[in-house]
Amino acid sequence: MSSPSALADLPLIEQRTLADTAYDALCDLLASGRLAPGDKLSLRQTAAALGVSVMPVREAVSRLASDGALEVAPNRALRVPILSASAFRELAETRMAVEGMAASRAAMRRSGEELATIRRAEASFRTLAETAEPDGARAVALNRDLHFAIYAACGLQPLREIIARLWLKAGPVLNLDLRAHPERLRQGFAVRRHAEALAAIEARDGPAAEAAIAADIGDAADFILSRGALPATDTP
Repeated sequence: MSSPSALADLPLIEQRTLADTAYDALCDLLASGRLAPGDKLSLRQTAAALGVSVMPVREAVSRLASDGALEVAPNRALRVPILSASAFRELAETRMAVEGMAASRAAMRRSGEELATIRRAEASFRTLAETAEPDGARAVALNRDLHFAIYAACGLQPLREIIARLWLKAGPVLNLDLRAHPERLRQGFAVRRHAEALAAIEARDGPAAEAAIAADIGDAADFILSRGALPATDTP
């Protein structure tokens, strides 16, 4: 018969599952651009929206704060960080290198099924972007879906995990691009870069796929920085 001390070492399975669910939900909000820099969240309101207690949300927030994806104020209020222009440029350059590598590998390794998924994601974004009045919030989510469909084919789970963490910081700022300025959608810059990436992946051309994804990230970063939407220095 097990001793009480042995039982004390067992994990709280249900609690951990709830915390993971809360973490995944918050990650999705951040990466999909449904939250913008400076947006504030309440632990209690977030818990109520998820239908869980505050405890698993607090655990999820702690993980996100350790990754720099959320900030916790002394009064326990939560805020999406406001990146400085220089910090965002560093993030963009990191994404260009890391995500470019993933796109290159995806072009070389993708299966027919993965290619079909990428094609559908590219078509969904293009269809929305070419409408008369594109929905900026929807565009942010579809842009994320396309990028992650490409990265899913790279064959390296650790690389995909690194990219997912980068998008926790990038997603809210992309909100300032496609969502706040839908005119960039109508100009077609993202559509062209996505088409270049798809063509390269279809042709199994790794260098071209890497260049297209890096250019897509770089174009968005240049546009955001040109609008002066980010502070020059870190905001306390």
